[in-house]
Amino acid sequence: MAYAAFRSIGAYVPSKILSNEDLSKMVDTSDEWITKRTGIKERHIAASDEFTSDMGAKAAKLAIERSGLDKSDIDMIVCATISPDYFCMPSTATIISTKLGLGNITAFDISAACTGFVYILSIAKAFIESGMKKNVLIIGAEKLSAITDYSDRGTCILFGDGAGAAVISATDNKEEAIIDIHTGSDGEFADLLMTPNGGSGSAHDALEQEATSCFMQMKGNETFKVAVKTLTKDVVEILKDNNIQSSDIKHFVPHQANYRIIKAVGDALKLQDEQVVLTVEKYGNTSGASIPMAINDIYESGRLGAGELMLLDAFGGGLTWGSALVPFAPFKK
Repeated sequence: MAYAAFRSIGAYVPSKILSNEDLSKMVDTSDEWITKRTGIKERHIAASDEFTSDMGAKAAKLAIERSGLDKSDIDMIVCATISPDYFCMPSTATIISTKLGLGNITAFDISAACTGFVYILSIAKAFIESGMKKNVLIIGAEKLSAITDYSDRGTCILFGDGAGAAVISATDNKEEAIIDIHTGSDGEFADLLMTPNGGSGSAHDALEQEATSCFMQMKGNETFKVAVKTLTKDVVEILKDNNIQSSDIKHFVPHQANYRIIKAVGDALKLQDEQVVLTVEKYGNTSGASIPMAINDIYESGRLGAGELMLLDAFGGGLTWGSALVPFAPFKK
């Protein structure tokens, strides 16, 4: 039987930084107010001519290089994004494929908001374990600045741009295998976090009168409460299902949305500070790119070693959520 192994990681962030002080000149806010409520100090913002596919391609190129594979070995790309180059078609994954020179391979996008990377990890695992694919490139890439209303204090303080990518490959070694992935959703809470415009469910002629309808809109307090409850329940269940203790987790890598959410879930699991990966302070919320960008940070700092167990955890618009138990399993040199 083929198993799926997490082989490599890569990330990219734009050079421009938007600090809390910068935002205080744009809306009624302050560094103290933002930091206290979110833990965010700054976020990276893509240039006007820098697209989601550009960032995704740069992160993907690094992930392929670090995997040790030739790019011709990649036989599928899946991209998680809510800020694609084009909202209808073509998919951002196909554009990234062309920018990488990967040729005629399977490529498609999914939309699961901040849970996107966990969702595409589950897709890669399924394709590999079914024997359909051998080396799948998964990418979380977001240009959220393009769909952020910078007059809305409740959302503009949160979001940033960036991309992360990983190579997932077939292995016959069960010790290297992704252990388990949970995913779920509940459309009953769809209105807590959404972008109203652009789909068949919205009346374009009416929405044209309201420019903000093409930006992200969020009911912050309600979203916070549901997120903490749902994430805690999900990670407790995945650990229990696999007979794993929280002390066995080397790296807890949550979606980097809000420090208070991360802290609440970490405390519920009785995790030590050194187990919890935090990057929200310097990147903000980068939705589907958040988790791979955080993994890349611990990799580049030398804190992620072969065989170490990661617990991934995410919650996003839809509402969607997911968790995964993933050993880091680079190819042996």
